[in-house]
Amino acid sequence: MAKRVVLAYSGGLDTSVAVRWLIDEMGVEVIALAADVGQGGGEDFEAVRQRALAAGAVEAVVVDCKAEFAQDYVAPALRANALYEGKYPLVSALSRPVIARHLVAAAREHGADAVAHGCTGKGNDQVRFEVSTRALAPDLEIIAPVRSWGMTREDAILYAYDHNIPITATKEKVYSIDDNLWGRAIECGEMEDPWAIPPPGVWSMTVPTATEARDVVVGFEAGVPVSIDGQAMPLHELVVSLNHTVGSYGWGRIDMVENRRVGIKSRETYECPAALALILAHADLESLTLERDLAREKSRLEPRYAELIYDGLWFSPLKQALDAFIDESQRFVTGDVRLHLEPGSCRVVSRRSDSSLYSYDLATYDAADRFRHEDSAGFVRLWGLSVATWSGRQGPGSESS
Repeated sequence: MAKRVVLAYSGGLDTSVAVRWLIDEMGVEVIALAADVGQGGGEDFEAVRQRALAAGAVEAVVVDCKAEFAQDYVAPALRANALYEGKYPLVSALSRPVIARHLVAAAREHGADAVAHGCTGKGNDQVRFEVSTRALAPDLEIIAPVRSWGMTREDAILYAYDHNIPITATKEKVYSIDDNLWGRAIECGEMEDPWAIPPPGVWSMTVPTATEARDVVVGFEAGVPVSIDGQAMPLHELVVSLNHTVGSYGWGRIDMVENRRVGIKSRETYECPAALALILAHADLESLTLERDLAREKSRLEPRYAELIYDGLWFSPLKQALDAFIDESQRFVTGDVRLHLEPGSCRVVSRRSDSSLYSYDLATYDAADRFRHEDSAGFVRLWGLSVATWSGRQGPGSESS
């Protein structure tokens, strides 16, 4: 039986109630760990820390993970053009393994024998936290109080009031929101009906304010964005900057019905202006710098890579093997991509690279053309030889013989 638990603490209703519930129902000491992964709401982490202490935690720790999250988790996913089911850039899924890593580190530092999370029994995040924790520290016990206590949202609010737990939740706040520097996820409320149109008030990162068209040039080195309009900046700052710029044109929303790991379909809405713009730009730069067969094989593996992240398998042998492939593929993905922004629109209009495989002398039809046209007749004949043989013996050509 656990004696000391490190709880992944968001400062919200469930994890605040979980602090006291773990103490009262399981008799454990609770250490609350809050991870700053670039939440966009201007989170006051000192207030979050004090809320955990007021709920009964013996210690409350805030870890600044923004740079680590961007470089070690966002960048690999971006280099893989990772989009779950072709749409979702894995906003929440990407933050869970970095949080799990810090949960394990805190458990070691504070002598805890268990970690805990505030996930429900039908969501994806329980899988991500628990599988990641077991991959990193299989000896630690994992506790999921929300799966055990059987409280509704209203019950949890009343529990908090009865135990003098400071919360900001009310019965009127119907949306569940999770955000970090890679984007924002919004669910629940009227959006649980796939036919319902999301109300305008749910959006915050993609509220259209810009009216004049503009271009933005994103610079990449080995597949990682390193500059905007020639100005170098760390990736976590670059993403935040691009969120503001692209989001101001009202672009970057996703509305989809996705397949959760537990087997149910869920209507989800996301705001990911920087994530979608950077994946768009990165994939375009690859079209210039990746050899044909390498590009085709990479595009075949990208959905699998995204599935591994979504399914909580960041720390897995297949993910490691795919990382090795992607690392090799990105050696020459260096250059610039120009994005054109207009209200409601973001598109690539040009690209350049010193490692470009595009050859003007081969592509042009003007006097500079150095393509050997005389080689094509034999090439085309041999390329189609098997089809011609089939046609003559078994296909349309055999009917006239």
